[in-house]
Amino acid sequence: MSLADDRAQLGALLTRYSVRRGQEFVLASGRRSNVYCDARVTTCRALAMPLIGRLFLAKMAERGWRPSAVGGLTMGADPIVIAVARESVETPEPINAFLVRKEAKGHGTKKQIEGLVEEGPLDVVIVDDVCTSGDSTIKAILAAREAGLNVLGAICLVDREEGARESIEDTHNCPFDRIFTLAEL
Repeated sequence: MSLADDRAQLGALLTRYSVRRGQEFVLASGRRSNVYCDARVTTCRALAMPLIGRLFLAKMAERGWRPSAVGGLTMGADPIVIAVARESVETPEPINAFLVRKEAKGHGTKKQIEGLVEEGPLDVVIVDDVCTSGDSTIKAILAAREAGLNVLGAICLVDREEGARESIEDTHNCPFDRIFTLAEL
């Protein structure tokens, strides 16, 4: 199957299961919209996972990013992180997964980054499900940098094109890309 086929299939799944219209929704950013994308309804579907993994891997290759690990802010990024790590097993350089807690846990190791044996100068890519303002992606970027990780860039599954790119790239000096825009769905 080609990447174009993967993209078409994933787009169809997102449109069918995740995109909602017809009422007013309050987004995580606090903004109001008559279109809502609940990407987790798709990213948690078994048939979507290999498509997600391959498309994110292809986007990283297109950008020239060769991370040791991918991660993002829990919950939205979790299924994407796992899909990418799983699909990377089929490549010459498997990519590990990590999860970023919304805040460091208050007990045990008190870590905010989970899943990495060692933190430090690893090259990583931050992923997210839906980006509006980019706040969740930015939280993950900042936490990864605080842990000493080298953030190569960030990729969002669905970019609502409402300022995330500008905030991530201009304010936080992190390259940004996406698999879909909301308009494409």
